Amino acid sequence: MGFLPPLTFEAAQAYWLEALDEIARGTRILLVSSEAGEVSGAVQLALVTKQNGLHRAEVQKLFVHTSFRRRGLARALMSAVEESARASGRTLLVLDTEQGSIAEMLYEKCGYTRAGVIPQYARIGDGTLISTVLFYKLL
Repeated sequence: MGFLPPLTFEAAQAYWLEALDEIARGTRILLVSSEAGEVSGAVQLALVTKQNGLHRAEVQKLFVHTSFRRRGLARALMSAVEESARASGRTLLVLDTEQGSIAEMLYEKCGYTRAGVIPQYARIGDGTLISTVLFYKLL
């Protein structure tokens, strides 16, 4: 999800302060699901603000808590983020994910089209560079 261990309090706080600022400015949407008062999952939508990109947004940081997996929650969150995108006038969604991950299969099942693979795109906790898959979906 973009963080490397050990995740310090300061790094997490800086991320969320920036995200909350973007939410307040209307350039980021955060959708959170919960059950019995406990967060079960979330997804974010980063709205492009450049004039030539006002029709698109990037799906980011989809997660489902391990206790709530295998219930269709990830698909429900993806459906909700797509509806939020439509409501925001967005007609193109893009995202990236680790090649070979469960998320890669999920996005394909949600109707996203594979645009390509970028080798050595991201670093994981042990320092290894991994490939990422780029996806898009026309709404």
